[in-house]
Amino acid sequence: MARVFTVSESIVVGVSPETAYRAVSRPSDMGRWSPENLGTTQAAEAGPVEVGTRFVGRNRRGMFRWVTACTVTAADPGRRFAFRVHAIGLGRPRLRGPIATWEYHFEPAEGGTRVTETWIDDRRAWPDIVAGVFDRVATSGSTFAAFQTRNINATLRNLKRELERAAD
Repeated sequence: MARVFTVSESIVVGVSPETAYRAVSRPSDMGRWSPENLGTTQAAEAGPVEVGTRFVGRNRRGMFRWVTACTVTAADPGRRFAFRVHAIGLGRPRLRGPIATWEYHFEPAEGGTRVTETWIDDRRAWPDIVAGVFDRVATSGSTFAAFQTRNINATLRNLKRELERAAD
């Protein structure tokens, strides 16, 4: 089976594109929705971040914890937010290299905003066999594409629930 480098899922959230963007463009808040991300090592930003903003993401999978160095690559309010993960480590993100890109698109839809979350595997230089073995060890038997599809769906459901509850 060919390696899948990109997965994407969408959900309609009953808020405006600007409201959805404001929530997602705060990496420090991502831990409120993601089953794996715990937010950032910095205190919550006063507002959405800009292109070039760097942050360190905190993550967990079961008992395992790690951090990632990330840089915002797109910050178009109400339309698109993206960041690139370019280093990883246990206490500090020391191992540098292309890891992943996360993108969020916001478009008006009947009933609110269609939020699309996309994960792109930036480990293009890794041989498929090496990536396959690593992925199955790191995810307890899954490819990263399948694993991230489940994470994205959970994140989008949690985002929808929280934003719609706040809008009521």
